[in-house]
Amino acid sequence: MSGQPPSRPPVAEPVPPAVQETVRELVDVSPVLTRVGEHFTRAGFEVHLVGGSVRDALLAAGSDAPRTPGDLDLTTDAHPEQVLDLLRGVASSTWNTGIAFGTVGAEVSGVRLEITTFRADRYDRESRNPEVAWGSSLVDDLSRRDFTVNAMAVSLGPDRTVTDPYGGLGDLLARRLRTPGAAVDSFADDPLRMLRAVRFVAQLGLTPDDDVVEAMTSLAGELARITPERVQVELSKTLLQDSPRAALELFVSTGLADVVLPELAALRMEIDEHHQHKDVYSHSLTVLDQAIELERADGTVTEPDLVLRLAALLHDIGKPATRRHEPRGRVSFHHHEVVGAKLVRKRLAALRYPKDVTEAVARLTFLHLRFHGYGRGEWTDSAVRRYVTDAGDLLPRLHKLVRSDCTTRNKRRAAALSATYDSLEQRIAELTAAEDLARVRPDLDGNAIMEILGIPPGREVGEAWKHLKELRLERGPLDRDEAEAELRAWWAARP
Repeated sequence: MSGQPPSRPPVAEPVPPAVQETVRELVDVSPVLTRVGEHFTRAGFEVHLVGGSVRDALLAAGSDAPRTPGDLDLTTDAHPEQVLDLLRGVASSTWNTGIAFGTVGAEVSGVRLEITTFRADRYDRESRNPEVAWGSSLVDDLSRRDFTVNAMAVSLGPDRTVTDPYGGLGDLLARRLRTPGAAVDSFADDPLRMLRAVRFVAQLGLTPDDDVVEAMTSLAGELARITPERVQVELSKTLLQDSPRAALELFVSTGLADVVLPELAALRMEIDEHHQHKDVYSHSLTVLDQAIELERADGTVTEPDLVLRLAALLHDIGKPATRRHEPRGRVSFHHHEVVGAKLVRKRLAALRYPKDVTEAVARLTFLHLRFHGYGRGEWTDSAVRRYVTDAGDLLPRLHKLVRSDCTTRNKRRAAALSATYDSLEQRIAELTAAEDLARVRPDLDGNAIMEILGIPPGREVGEAWKHLKELRLERGPLDRDEAEAELRAWWAARP
């Protein structure tokens, strides 16, 4: 069992007065915090803004970011039933879905709060569910937090005291990631904290201490205790940060990826002696970097694109299974896009990604090599139509993925590939303007097919529709007489 006081004693220096004042100001800009603080204090209870709310407020100081987060985490010595009583008349609504763990949710003046009683939990180290026990002090409560940067609190009482027993402020300023106690104990209690460490590298630009990295490496196998849904949430949050590369490198180097995303770790293939292929792992991370750059440059994209980023990271995961050594030291990966699409479906389904996300990433993986058959523009209009039709609404993402997939250091080759893709996009634009490629449909609909052939609804109508669509892709739009003649000829030639 765990639950003993942290082995590392508090190391923080007193919080400087200037910082105390900054934090007080950050709290005071929120009327909700002032109101809740006064209400709890009048009833004789402590209440503190805690954890990520304090961290993010400090990070926002001096920037244009919101000075307090939208959702706020509070901790108090009041027990859950007392919290519910205190919130009557203050909160417009409350919910108790987390009350078994000491958490009461509330909305006050449009702001969502989670208010948790001081805790001193114990873990059985077989699941990540703690044996909930109420704590007796704020410092004890902070000792159970995942990282020092989340183990800071500021009182909502009139004194606005800042409590930072484990040096979280110093770690935040130094961009250092540490745990309040021994990292190995923290991660053994709750292995999900290791994935949170990965995320904080991307989200906050923190560098983990050596003991944190060592603990992650030694306990990576414990991630098997975590549900796929929770793993998926943390992985997605990491990928959606501005610069996830360093975090993903930590994810792989510590062995965490071996447990939950082994296909990514498998990309670290031994490079052949003649260096006839790139380091696929490094290449994939670079493709992700470049896809994020293109995403930012696209004025129509308003938020990070999880589908594009997953596709950029995973588009080559079929390469390890398809690698073949060819004559003269060459290496091939024939059909790795086909194998990769299957692996994507299997892994993302295992991580409980939504079906639409899984299918979109798999489709992009399958299509990412199609462009390389374009050569110097030898594709017929029919081939261009099929490229657009097969991509469907994924076409804008496919454009970004294909462009990002060029990681050659040969500037002449990179420029040539870019120019060739410019040419393809221009042809797509021209054909789209002439033929409305976004909605390629047969020149006759189902009703017309039934009327012309004199048949009822059924399988034959679907087959006729598919035949006419193939003609549409191959030859472009047909007028009514041509389409009807082709339909009758197809029908007459059927067995």
